[in-house]
Amino acid sequence: MNTDAGKTEKGGIVIEALGAGATERDWAELAELLTACVEGGASIGFLAPLLRAEADAYWLKIAGDLPGGFRVLLVARATAGGTIMGSAQLSCEAKANGRHRGEVQKVMMHPAYRRRGIAARLMAEIERIARARGLTLLFLDTSDSHAGAREFYERLSYVYAGGIPNYALDPHGTPEKNAIFYKTLAPGG
Repeated sequence: MNTDAGKTEKGGIVIEALGAGATERDWAELAELLTACVEGGASIGFLAPLLRAEADAYWLKIAGDLPGGFRVLLVARATAGGTIMGSAQLSCEAKANGRHRGEVQKVMMHPAYRRRGIAARLMAEIERIARARGLTLLFLDTSDSHAGAREFYERLSYVYAGGIPNYALDPHGTPEKNAIFYKTLAPGG
């Protein structure tokens, strides 16, 4: 049974795992989401201004990772088939000594849809999928600046483990400290 398949709907928001059925429109909307987030100050690995070709290349790489089963890409939409408002990824470890853990990556909300609880819904679904896969540890890193999501992850019971000064450049090229978080998942909980 594929524990990642299908859609979950709650409160009018549809959370969907994208895979082989993703359309050209989905990939274009994800490129637009990535660009809007970077332009809005999100420190997610890209510098502003983000060229469309760079955004497209990133999503092409992610699309190539999906068939291996070690990456899950979730999107949030207001309605089934509607415009993508946000996304999140779960990257599962393939090495035998790390198959109990996964990394939460690129949690993004379009600036027009922030502060509506949608990112928390994406994270809840990431955690549900992680538990279904038998993962017991999730980790992530984010910027420790005003643009980071430190308070958001703390509200979701992620534990701050520390940070590295000058870890990454913000979208405008300024070095910033990151914030590393983890969460222990109760099996099946």
